[in-house]
Amino acid sequence: MKSVIYHAFSQKEAKEYDLQQPGAQRAEAFVRAFLKRSMPHVSQRACEDQLQRKAVVLEYFTRRKQKEKKKSKGLSARQRRSLRLFDIKPEQQRYSLFLPLHKLWKQYIRDLCNGLKPDTQPQMIQAKLLKADLHGALISVTKSKCPSYVGVTGILLQETKYVFKIITKEDRLKVIPKLNCVFTIEVDGFVSCIYGSKFQLRSSERSARKFKVRGTIDL
Repeated sequence: MKSVIYHAFSQKEAKEYDLQQPGAQRAEAFVRAFLKRSMPHVSQRACEDQLQRKAVVLEYFTRRKQKEKKKSKGLSARQRRSLRLFDIKPEQQRYSLFLPLHKLWKQYIRDLCNGLKPDTQPQMIQAKLLKADLHGALISVTKSKCPSYVGVTGILLQETKYVFKIITKEDRLKVIPKLNCVFTIEVDGFVSCIYGSKFQLRSSERSARKFKVRGTIDL
């Protein structure tokens, strides 16, 4: 009795009365049509067999690993020396040319020490100078195992791990080794001593270095 009262519309009746097919039937029809278009060489029976037994991967892309860009390496120390990048030309070796650099350095030290006042602790200034950039400082050699170095005074132009390059008032470029030398730096009346033998570091390395306080240090 139920089958007489309720029955599914045929496709002809659905078109005649402008009715849509149920969702499940529409989905099944779409899947069959899609598989037929996507895999024309596979029979309908084989498709139905695969759908009933296992999942079918319709499309799969493998992600290609992106190659990491290698960072371009800078010039080595040997290449920089061969290119003579840090050499100061003779026409540029003039004391007056670097006086503005010295003024900038003095202002840099004042800002670093929060102002050099008469009541400022010398130990604090010494600690700041040990880690500060000394390019532009007025530096003097007070002690050395080589007597010819003693008394040399000038503006520091370049600092490497083992030497100071200083331009004197006579427009002469002096290369002073740090080893076995004691240097003094004067800023607004404050004088600090630097023992070169314990100062054999690059300026970039000194900022992270902890210096120990010692009573006496030999050359």
